[in-house]
Amino acid sequence: MYPAERSLVKTFEGRPFAIVGVNSDQTRELVKKAQETEKITWRSFYDGNQGPIADAYNIVGWPTVFILDHKGVIRLINPEDHEKALEPLVQEAEKAKR
Repeated sequence: MYPAERSLVKTFEGRPFAIVGVNSDQTRELVKKAQETEKITWRSFYDGNQGPIADAYNIVGWPTVFILDHKGVIRLINPEDHEKALEPLVQEAEKAKR
């Protein structure tokens, strides 16, 4: 999953787009190691195994991908093609910025 996320960061660089990760590893040390080895440059939160974030959003499997629009509304969950799903929403955000 991390290579795909890095690709999205590069594709949408300079545009209204952000990734926020929620990590379910068993320990914070494992999260820190993954951040270093996988070159995670986006915000990523430690939630532990079925922590409060996963619980609040009823996450039962990892990875689960939520795509939100520029207003914070969840528009898609687990789309097949992230880039294809994101492009119209990023364009929508760009138009709203004008």
